[in-house]
Parts: sequence; structure tokens; C-alpha cells
Amino acid sequence: MSTRATEVLQPLNIADARQRVRHVFVRDLVLDALIGIHAHEQDKTQRVRVNLDLAVREGEEGLDDDLANVVCYEQLVNGVQEIFYKGHVGLVETMAESIAAMCLTDHRVRSARVRVEKLDIFDNAQSVGVEIERFNTEL
Repeated sequence: MSTRATEVLQPLNIADARQRVRHVFVRDLVLDALIGIHAHEQDKTQRVRVNLDLAVREGEEGLDDDLANVVCYEQLVNGVQEIFYKGHVGLVETMAESIAAMCLTDHRVRSARVRVEKLDIFDNAQSVGVEIERFNTEL
């Protein structure tokens, strides 16, 4: 069975009106990171792409066009940048876990799916990386 890459990389359909769940996402955030286990990766940054898909519980009070009533994607991007700028990380898996934990600090986030990809590793591959999904254990 063959699946085209475009089918695999499509955004998730995780919004659910019956469950009052909103889908908040960040697509194709590309940052430079000190990441990798090899000697040549220790002191040279690499391009890394991050994608976030969050299932967010909608509040009972409604939006009221107030930023405080939503999970702010600007704060998510800033949080990812802070994680990247803390210093060298060996594994993309470690980076993904840190990003998921940051997303789940907001009690409204029910689940976080995080994809971290290194973009310039192999000439014959667009990217390599990991995708994880983590759930808010406080729910």
C-alpha cells in the first residue's frame, strides 16, 4: 500500500464542535537550532522545522474577541523560540518533548501533537525527524 507524502502531511482534523474542542496550530515554523549528537553538529546551527497541532478546550464564557480567552499562537511561537535558544540539544525527540510540555502548561490544551524536523541532513530527503502526541494529564 502506497501513500503519497502530501496525504501524510495534511493538517489534522481535530476540531470537534460536540466536544467543544478548537484546533490551534502553527505550521512550518523554521528556526536555527544547535541540535544533534555528531561532533560537526555541536557548534553549528541547523535549520529545524516545527509543526504544532493542539486540541484546545473552548471556554463556556465565549470568546468576546479577547485574547485572554484563547490559546495564543504568538505565545506558542515565542515558547518554541525560547526552547530553541536555551542551548544545544542532542535529539529531536528531546526537543519535541520540551515543546509538548510547554504547550500543555496551558490547562485548556487537551493534547499536543508536535513534529520536529531537521531539514538539511540528507541530500535525497526533504527532512528527518519525529512526531509525538502528548495529553494533558490534569484533565
